[in-house]
Amino acid sequence: MRLPCLLAAMFALAACHDQANGGGAGVREQITAVGSSTVYPFTTIIAERFVAADPDAKAPVIESTGTGAGMKLFCAGIGAGHPDLEDASRRMKASEYRDCAAHGAGELLEIQIGIDGIAFAESKRGPHMALTSVDIYRALSAHPGGKPNAARTWADVNPALPAIPIQVYGPPATSGTRDALAELILAKGCDAVEPGAPALAARDPEAHRLFCTRVREDGAYIDAGENDNLIVQKLQANPDALGVFGYSYLEENRQTVDGVTINGVKPTYDAIAADRYPGSRPLYVYAKKAHLDAIPGLRAFLRLYAENWGKDGPLVRRGLIASPEAIQARSRAIIAREITLDPANLPS
Repeated sequence: MRLPCLLAAMFALAACHDQANGGGAGVREQITAVGSSTVYPFTTIIAERFVAADPDAKAPVIESTGTGAGMKLFCAGIGAGHPDLEDASRRMKASEYRDCAAHGAGELLEIQIGIDGIAFAESKRGPHMALTSVDIYRALSAHPGGKPNAARTWADVNPALPAIPIQVYGPPATSGTRDALAELILAKGCDAVEPGAPALAARDPEAHRLFCTRVREDGAYIDAGENDNLIVQKLQANPDALGVFGYSYLEENRQTVDGVTINGVKPTYDAIAADRYPGSRPLYVYAKKAHLDAIPGLRAFLRLYAENWGKDGPLVRRGLIASPEAIQARSRAIIAREITLDPANLPS
């Protein structure tokens, strides 16, 4: 049964190569990327530089779909009808890799492009909040203590906080930023206050995830879609609200919003780079090895990424946190030697 699948993948790749070189209907001569709204501005900068370096090159098509939704598109197959790159604000999950492999796209380059932080932000006219992971868990969890969340104000969560309504604008469930919020903030707050939660995590990780990271759906948490700029606008309109997005958007909008202190640490470049800020996370770009020969300029695009992710580069000026040099070197080697991902240690 493997031979038909292999032949199908070969024909798909051949079609991709033919179309990339102008053969047949549905020609695709430009690079396509889907995925994270957090990584989107960085890939867009690389796309702009890619075209500037070669005016004859077709402008890459970069779509902000969210990490989870992007993975579904990315893993649906190889060939001109499927994206070349996936921007991701978390690592690929083992289940997503299996989906890729089942559709002939199992040879992937996993490239860490830098670091980001899950930033809680408020208007400069806001109440100047300082929160803990426990505060956030108690405010946003669907069932803190195993009961429906009855907290209506931040003072209900913690008497030291202001008695203003809990209103948090954040990413949808398909977003890698939402996954990181769950893993880096909610789960840790849960483990700190819920008896038995750490033991549950060791015994049954999926049950722990459902217990600790399910977000309430009664209006306190507002799904703002994949448009992080919309969250900034909401904070300007409602100074008492909080927003959740990647650090780069906080950095870009410093004139209108401030970062919220979490566990005594402000979201700053140095705090995130040093892993002192509780919302620190790596950012990735995934590339299909099968497309490197088929899509014009794809290798050059990845090399351009590596040339621009350093501490003094344009991506950092846009809000990316540069990875430690050892990780940068490893990512450059993955691009140069086209080292494919080993799925053995992917998260579940």
